[in-house]
Amino acid sequence: MDTLHTIIGIFAGIIVVVIILAMIAPKRYNVQRSIIINKPRQAVFDYIKFLRNQDNYSKWVMMDPNKRMAYTGADGTVGFNAAWDSDMKQVGKGNQTIEEIVDGERIDIRVVFEKPIAGVGDAYFATQSVTDESTSVKWAMASKMPFPMNAMLLFINMDKMLGKDMEESLGNLKGLLEK
Repeated sequence: MDTLHTIIGIFAGIIVVVIILAMIAPKRYNVQRSIIINKPRQAVFDYIKFLRNQDNYSKWVMMDPNKRMAYTGADGTVGFNAAWDSDMKQVGKGNQTIEEIVDGERIDIRVVFEKPIAGVGDAYFATQSVTDESTSVKWAMASKMPFPMNAMLLFINMDKMLGKDMEESLGNLKGLLEK
């Protein structure tokens, strides 16, 4: 009986610690990266507004060439949805939808993850002219983690983890568009 009480006490203690950590942990995270591409702003924007073009530069989209894809709507327009389903755990299942477009300036995308971990993120690409022939591209993503899962944000550096992949993807985009 004492062993059972000890096990229950340890289990209860772990739960209390997780709850306390979740109460003090951030609930949101924001990650953003940018790059300069030596192409005019409109040319860059006209490429990134099409979600299907992510097949050519996004590390996450390119991770599983055998993923199953489904598309709804006209790519490059508000409401277009690209859904994926992969047998690779790192890729999982989800979809992304174009929420808003400001031509030549910004595209807002809602990303919904179903597997391996459910979640919703809001992302955007923003373009800004540096010169007539060069463009700054900013890629940003924001999300929140539900209580008590947010306790993980005390131990996982989302900026470093996601930012590295965003930098690689933007580098791929730069190489592609500057060819």
